[in-house]
Amino acid sequence: MKKSKGFRSRTRLLLKKKPREKGKISLSKLLHQYQSGDRVVIKIEPSIQKGMPHKRYHGKVGTVIEKRGRSYVVSVTQGKTVKEIIVRPEHLEPYES
Repeated sequence: MKKSKGFRSRTRLLLKKKPREKGKISLSKLLHQYQSGDRVVIKIEPSIQKGMPHKRYHGKVGTVIEKRGRSYVVSVTQGKTVKEIIVRPEHLEPYES
């Protein structure tokens, strides 16, 4: 049988929550406003599938370019290229350097 190559393939450990993290997410995570130029960490929230970025961007630090609807356009470097991905705020966290 062929290996599955779906969007969430091989993410059993990556998109798994610890027992005390399970359940609904906090409202502050949903209502946080990001300005253009803010640095954010892309941390996928597995309980919300809408606006979920690809697993290759999990843990990457990017820069918010603009707000598009309810989502944000985030610029992320991947190797030598710069990618722009559209991510909902549930999958973003502020970056503290």
